[in-house]
Amino acid sequence: MPRSENLTGALLMMASMAAFTLNDTFMKALAGEVPLFQLLFLRGVLTSVAVGIMAWRMGAFVRGLPRKDLHVIALRTLGEIGAAYFFLTALFSMPIANVTAILQALPLTLTLAAAVFLKDPVGWRRMAAILAGFVGVMLIVRPGAEGFTIYSLYALTAVGFVTLRDLATRRLSTATPSMLVTFITSVAVMVFFGLASLSVDWAPMDVRAAGFTIGAGVMIIGGYLFSIMVMRVGEISFVAPFRYTGLLWALLLGWIAFGEWPAPITLFGAAIVVASGIFTLYREGRLGRQKPPLPGSRPR
Repeated sequence: MPRSENLTGALLMMASMAAFTLNDTFMKALAGEVPLFQLLFLRGVLTSVAVGIMAWRMGAFVRGLPRKDLHVIALRTLGEIGAAYFFLTALFSMPIANVTAILQALPLTLTLAAAVFLKDPVGWRRMAAILAGFVGVMLIVRPGAEGFTIYSLYALTAVGFVTLRDLATRRLSTATPSMLVTFITSVAVMVFFGLASLSVDWAPMDVRAAGFTIGAGVMIIGGYLFSIMVMRVGEISFVAPFRYTGLLWALLLGWIAFGEWPAPITLFGAAIVVASGIFTLYREGRLGRQKPPLPGSRPR
């Protein structure tokens, strides 16, 4: 029996989340061994070359960028750089499932930011879901609790930067090729962290460290490819909720690779965030305002 486009889209979305979470695992495995800026630059070289090839094959370089989109792309790039730094700094110091759970608030923060800055209407149902989601985030972060650290705030800051990035993405005109924007962002991140890496002593990399860095790059490229494929099949309202399988991958890989398992209250908070996000995505789909994101919807 032929597979439906929705099922294909769901499988591709789950594969994308698995690839991105494997990237997180490879990067976290090198925490304290290789400086963050060095890692981000080396991985950025790999991903920029790969994204450049994909953009070229898709004809993204044929069309230029509309002048009015240049400042939006600059703002989006700022969001990507800030998100990469704060997300990975938090990841290096927190359980991978906790950071990933906090990141699941993105649909909620984006909906709220779009209402505030873009004047998108938000009904009481979605507003209630946003408030519930933020309660879930507080259960994960637990400010004032014994296990609370500054890195919980780093994870929340990463959410803010990704929200800025995605809000800028919504302002891009349809004349701007998505893969060209992705390539520009990738190169900008590579250059920024390459310059930043000059401020620290580079660490020598053995076969293991080099292999993990290459593995992270390969997983990022795989995540991009699956993200692109997701855009071409299935209904967004059906496929989008499967992004939350990233949390399941984070729980599994955190347990296997690092022996981490979140506290029950963290899991409860994560469940609230996921449920709120799925409802928000459902309402977006019903209202017909949900737009497909650019490839790579997580901070990298």
